[in-house]
Amino acid sequence: MAGVKVPLIAMHHAYVVTERIEGIQNMPNVRDHDASVYLRLQGDALSVGGYEQNPIFWDEVSDKFAFSLFDLDWDVFMQHIEGAINRVPNLEQTGIKSTVCGPESFTADHKPLMGEAPEVRGFFLGCGFNSAGMMLGGGCGRELAHWIIHGRPEKDMYGYDIRRFHNSLTDNKRWIRERSHESYAKNYSVVFPFDEPLASRNMRKDPFHQVLTEQGCVFQERHGWERPGWFNKDGPAPVKDYDYYGAYDIKKNVNYKYNELLGKEYTFDFPPHHDMIKSECLSCRHDVAVFDMSYFGKFYLTGPDAKKAADWLFTADVNKKPGHHNSGTEGDIVTIVPAICDAYYLAIGGGVAEHNWNHIRTVLQDQGFRCQLTDHSEDMGMISIQGPKSREVLQEVLDTDLSNESFPFSTHKVVSAAGHQVRAMRLSFVGELGWELHIPKDSCLPVYHAVMAAGAKHGIINSGYRAIDSLSIEKGYRHWHADLRPDDTPLEAGLAFTCKLKSSIPFQGRDRLEKQKEEGLRRRIVCFTIDEKVPMFGLEAIFRNGVPVGHLRRADYGFFIDKTIGYGYIRNPDGGIRISEWVLNRHTHTLCLCVCVCVCVSVLICLISIPES
Repeated sequence: MAGVKVPLIAMHHAYVVTERIEGIQNMPNVRDHDASVYLRLQGDALSVGGYEQNPIFWDEVSDKFAFSLFDLDWDVFMQHIEGAINRVPNLEQTGIKSTVCGPESFTADHKPLMGEAPEVRGFFLGCGFNSAGMMLGGGCGRELAHWIIHGRPEKDMYGYDIRRFHNSLTDNKRWIRERSHESYAKNYSVVFPFDEPLASRNMRKDPFHQVLTEQGCVFQERHGWERPGWFNKDGPAPVKDYDYYGAYDIKKNVNYKYNELLGKEYTFDFPPHHDMIKSECLSCRHDVAVFDMSYFGKFYLTGPDAKKAADWLFTADVNKKPGHHNSGTEGDIVTIVPAICDAYYLAIGGGVAEHNWNHIRTVLQDQGFRCQLTDHSEDMGMISIQGPKSREVLQEVLDTDLSNESFPFSTHKVVSAAGHQVRAMRLSFVGELGWELHIPKDSCLPVYHAVMAAGAKHGIINSGYRAIDSLSIEKGYRHWHADLRPDDTPLEAGLAFTCKLKSSIPFQGRDRLEKQKEEGLRRRIVCFTIDEKVPMFGLEAIFRNGVPVGHLRRADYGFFIDKTIGYGYIRNPDGGIRISEWVLNRHTHTLCLCVCVCVCVSVLICLISIPES
């Protein structure tokens, strides 16, 4: 009725209750992930249910169905009975007392839909609970109430925020149906660190997609985009279009190369292609690599109040020097450059582009700025050429002087590349000498081919986001939404240098940062490395003197330093003393790791504060 798109779909969902089972009282509840079945104690009986691989969609929804039930389809449900009998053999001789099969709403990632709808201000969602409403209702209800009253939740709710989905997907019936089916079927599956969906892929492709596919690109899916993950040296591994039936089942598609490679990721050890990612990283560190980053959001902020809006929205002084600037903790590290009079160009990480788009529009409206925000994400491509030889390569392609004096770090120019006009920015998210080229869609391939031709004698290679993740964590660059979340401040994240606190320019959240700076930090981000050659993935616990003080937010392998690296926030469990003093107080340390943490923090903060030459 309000014109709000709600990306969920209804399915039949069921459980059965057994007859009385002697001796079952006070036994534990059981969930068998291999069989995708649960057995929950219900008095002196068991209720049995689960998530089948072939759920039944409720396509014809009737408004007269309220509080009604469906007839149970035993052909579909029998897989749960078989799984339950395998786990509790006594069930084979036990009768069924009752069945419950009703409608339930499911979403594309099996998480709820919450927050203010992008289409209508003041219209909030609290739905799509995927049969977990009783479990999630209390906490989600509390956060939603705070959201409505104060405009934002207290806790980090990004994983449930409706803005996590791009607007082109939220009314795409095929995507909602296929992805929701896959998420339903995989609900009890082991969650591996580098898994990718198989259903409803190839929704958004950039201009480089085909040429990168031919060169062995193994794609990741983010925000509907196909973005490069890593490059397979054994030939192409294209992502095929599957319907939702069986799309998630790798065993049924063993001859599908992408499935085969993805199946090798189903490990908590280093995958077989660990060395391929290593070679991409080291090529960037020693020579030159090209990263396709076209999935980034690309916005223009225009209008008579554009400067006022940019000053208020972004923590850094965007008019002093263009470059990476932190959009509070509502967004990624965004690149902002003054484009023309009363206009700014914003390049924003693709995974958070929709979130940032809506946040910026909301602020513009609430503050009454006379501005327009326009989206050109589909109109442009973006490649990043990084490495010590990037200047030599690009000097042959761009019609401008790339020396330090003429093209300093964190500056930009509109230049000609192979006869095509592009915006060149000297920036890096991997910690090397390099430039980003922001290119009109029709010019993307000619510019890319010119770069690759010029780089051939310098050993240029294509690289993907698995390499970016590794290279960026070595450098100490922050990832949103891992190292930096809505419940973190720039000071806690070691990003004070992105905040114009030494100026008198007001910006959103300045008062809170000044208060936190005056009172002192109670927690901060720190860096860890380990000597063992084993992976870490994030969420690992951090102990100090045997006491838990936090957990890792992000971890990856650093191939240049040949160590596993992790970042996490720590706090003093006793409170009181400021976190920096507590970390540096060596008299209370009993583990040398804690001393090493201090060293890592100081070194990495220095590194991220010094521009590359």
